[in-house]
Amino acid sequence: MTDPDAAERLAQLEARIDALKNKAPDKPHQEEHYSQAQQAWRMVIELVAGIAIGFGMGYGLDSLFGTIPIFLVIFTLLGFAAGVKTMMSTAAELERKDAVDEPGDFGGSTDDADDRKRMTDGK
Repeated sequence: MTDPDAAERLAQLEARIDALKNKAPDKPHQEEHYSQAQQAWRMVIELVAGIAIGFGMGYGLDSLFGTIPIFLVIFTLLGFAAGVKTMMSTAAELERKDAVDEPGDFGGSTDDADDRKRMTDGK
């Protein structure tokens, strides 16, 4: 006892809903918004992890040998240095990725681009 008009409208509505469900956005705004935040958190975590690992190793050695906290200080500083080094390599990796993604941003001649490539490759 359904109205044929209502059944037709319902079918049209379902077709529109299915069309909207199948339509995927090209690049969601949220993905672009959080990508730089994720990169920053990655670098912070790398630094903190280096310090924490150095601290843990130093504390463990001091406890094992019963020494003053000399190992704690040394290994914490070494962990900090390792964390900074890892952060710098991550920053260089992200910079290379951005340069590959957007090659036309620098301008200049192809010789400039070749020089930049040699500088980033270390040759």
